[in-house]
Amino acid sequence: MDTEGVRLFVMAANLLNISAAGRQLGLAPAVASARLAKLEEQLGADLLHRSTRKVSLSLEGAEFLPFAQEILAQEDAAHAAMGHCSAEVSGTLRFAASSTFAQLFVAPVLPEFLERYPAINLELRLSDTQTNLIEGGFDLALRNFAIEESNLRARKLADDERILCASPQYLKKQGTPQTPDDLSTHQLLVYMGGAPRKLTAHGDMPSCTFPVAGAHKRIVCDDGTSMRIATKAGVGISMNSRWSIYQDLADGSLVRVLPEYTVDDHSAIWLVYPKSNVLTAKVRVFIDFLIEKIGNPPVWQA
Repeated sequence: MDTEGVRLFVMAANLLNISAAGRQLGLAPAVASARLAKLEEQLGADLLHRSTRKVSLSLEGAEFLPFAQEILAQEDAAHAAMGHCSAEVSGTLRFAASSTFAQLFVAPVLPEFLERYPAINLELRLSDTQTNLIEGGFDLALRNFAIEESNLRARKLADDERILCASPQYLKKQGTPQTPDDLSTHQLLVYMGGAPRKLTAHGDMPSCTFPVAGAHKRIVCDDGTSMRIATKAGVGISMNSRWSIYQDLADGSLVRVLPEYTVDDHSAIWLVYPKSNVLTAKVRVFIDFLIEKIGNPPVWQA
């Protein structure tokens, strides 16, 4: 198989522009189109849908893309093993992460990463809604739960402690819960689609779950930043990751509720990537950089 044709396909799939992909590889538009057509003939399938207005991935192209990326990763690894690897790490890295986490910790350190690796470009998909890594064609994603898919691997970035909190104004008006049962009389803010979390305490105090049965779920949302802001504004009690509210706890704008209880789910923040025998240089250096700047030790625990 023509690996340069595969490289052209991967680049065209990312850019959704065959001519632009060809230019990056030093190919004239006609040559790029001919090379892609030859690859499609070898595979017996149309990888890209072409029209006068746009280019899009076909179903077969979407299925072939992760294999194409793996082919290039293996080729790069082979070149590195033979001493032919370029000293400059390059390429476009597609990264998906929680918008809340990215705003606080990833975006502020990006200038240093881009200065350190000037030949790497980043394509960021930032949303608190989970993204499918393989179907989306992403190189790397950040998740706050252990992976279950067999086609993915993960590297731990940091622990993710969950705690209950509320604003001082809300607690002054509504009272401070002394036991988990007291939560049933309070207004709660909960994450959309989130599973109930088990709360445990030392001693003889019974465990429970959050949210508790019968509690008033005043706000249900899918955005962590908005939930934190609403909690600070006095809407009610919410469960948040320590990393998202550590500054609010430090300045007193949020207060921990039921501090003797912990969320017993062993949560952690993971950097997740497609399973393969090798890790591309651009992904490896980005993982190492994020661990260096964010997770060693975690910024919110320093």
